[in-house]
Amino acid sequence: MFKKFIYATLPLALAITPAAAFEPTPDASSLNKAFEGESYSPYAGRSFPTFPLWGDTHLHTSTSFDAGAFGTRLDARMAYRFAKGDEIEATTGSKVRLSRPLDFLVVADHSDNMGLFDLIVDGDRSITSDPEGQRIYNMIKAGGSEAVKASIELIDSFSRGKKISDALEVVPGTKLFRSVWDRQIAAAEEANDPGRFTAFIGYEWTSLINGNNMHRVVMYRDGAARARFMGPYTTLKPYGSPDPRDLWKWMNTYEQTTNGDVLAIAHNGNLANGIMFPDKAQWNGKELDKEYITERAKWEPVYEATQIKGDGETHPFLSPNDEFADYETWDKGNLNLSEAKTNDMLAGEYARSALRTGLKLEDTLGTNPYKFGMIGSTDSHTSLATAAEDNFFGKHTGTEPSPERPMHLVGQFGDQKILGWEQVASGLAAVWARENTRESIFDAIERKEVYATTGPRMLVRFFGGWDFTENDLVTRNPAFIGYRKGVPMGADLARTPEGAKAPSFMVYALKDPIGGNLDRIQIIKGWLGADGKTQETVYDVVWAGDREQDADGVVPPVGDTVNVARATWTNDIGAAELGTVWTDPDFDPNERAFYYARVIEIPTPRWTAYDAFRYGIKLPAEVPMKTQERAYTSPIWYTPKD
Repeated sequence: MFKKFIYATLPLALAITPAAAFEPTPDASSLNKAFEGESYSPYAGRSFPTFPLWGDTHLHTSTSFDAGAFGTRLDARMAYRFAKGDEIEATTGSKVRLSRPLDFLVVADHSDNMGLFDLIVDGDRSITSDPEGQRIYNMIKAGGSEAVKASIELIDSFSRGKKISDALEVVPGTKLFRSVWDRQIAAAEEANDPGRFTAFIGYEWTSLINGNNMHRVVMYRDGAARARFMGPYTTLKPYGSPDPRDLWKWMNTYEQTTNGDVLAIAHNGNLANGIMFPDKAQWNGKELDKEYITERAKWEPVYEATQIKGDGETHPFLSPNDEFADYETWDKGNLNLSEAKTNDMLAGEYARSALRTGLKLEDTLGTNPYKFGMIGSTDSHTSLATAAEDNFFGKHTGTEPSPERPMHLVGQFGDQKILGWEQVASGLAAVWARENTRESIFDAIERKEVYATTGPRMLVRFFGGWDFTENDLVTRNPAFIGYRKGVPMGADLARTPEGAKAPSFMVYALKDPIGGNLDRIQIIKGWLGADGKTQETVYDVVWAGDREQDADGVVPPVGDTVNVARATWTNDIGAAELGTVWTDPDFDPNERAFYYARVIEIPTPRWTAYDAFRYGIKLPAEVPMKTQERAYTSPIWYTPKD
């Protein structure tokens, strides 16, 4: 099914060296009981994470084939420098810096043809010694229209599976491929600074089925020694495969061979045209079976729910009663716009519908393959992890800041066009890890104690249990009680205790210190009814101000302070923090269910408003100039007693 290459010089002892122990969720019995006779200080002996760590698990550099073709010239080392807070120069020449450093980063360059454009630009002898390689090199070095022609020629040949020359292909099993992978590993090892900044080793496996996106980021818990032992898996035949089952087999082989640890993160599925989350049959027509659902559940603990190519939480067609469903929606077609989108595809693309489908599959097949946590990441191809509206550097070098970029043609299929203004300044992964290390962050992701945001760094806590009360939230440390009396985001509710009527959820959010105030917190519930059909409901559980729900339970809009002309807003509305304890009023102990929190900010300027103001340009009325940023927590699941 696949081939692997192994570094023969690596000590065989590695295969039997145990990896570090997995870090579990804090057990209630291990939590410090302050003021109860054991300790006065509530912080002594504390065993749970106290602040989320912020990162991007999906960033591309010049080493990705497509990013290099688009003109990106910053490599992984520059990407890590930027993420750590350094001011650098973007490929297009402007100075750029993050408002605040990230805590971690996964440089996830595409494994197919990894490093080809770096080799071309550097004039590597493996390229220039070949006549076709020398021709392409000359065109790239000439710049301008010649470089564009060369890039288009390479992209076209690669997408059609018709290589121009053996020299213009970097494939597994070769010295060239190994050298590129070694360079990626070296960049991560150099940047990794345990306790301060975590640089993960990783790559993106780029499955594209007739233009339908089934990409996964593969993320390593391990360091250089294990990561070098096997090269990245590709989709290129005969070296790899576009089937996720084969990727999972590669992952299993890696772990069995090295005693290491890897996981996969499915790419935002809104460009998959229905095949990201199958409910009956896979992309190749094969029926879902026990192997598929158990392997997917094992290897893919979290899902990328928001990123630069659209938001992936839900869609207005799927959630018609959700007033916030139509957020940064991309629904025109698949990844290369070779096939238009139809409504029947949508349920196989969005997080909320997948969570619902997972309940049904668990009921029939015994395992929930879509029992995932939610994170955000950028999928930027500029080497710059920018998710803030006022500091957004676009998808690739052609969409870095300029007066022309809002109306830049990103892609076209027939009459369907994607223009630059449709790009989304999103997202970030928030991870509740005990310390800033590879092991701690990876383990938190595996246990799904994570949440997604569209860019702001708001703090969100979400716990589920059976006996939370409002008094539990009257504290500056809700996590002490949250872990002691319940379970955190990403976990399963404990079995229904005797006498319990319904689960209660404690949710708390604190605004980003330099972001917009909070509008409201909602809890989204999905469940499997006795009729075998899944349903969903959105509950407004707490909101800012003195607004009141109407007869239909609708909370009116928070208001709007955005000055579009100057790309400013004020925090005169909304709240700096919101929290509540909410009990499900419609709970049925016989129904499988999931719950997750969604935190909504007040309106703030979108990146297009900043572009219009800074460049003095006027944009068409169709271009949105405001946004309501948000966060999505990982769900908490309820399963009926047997």
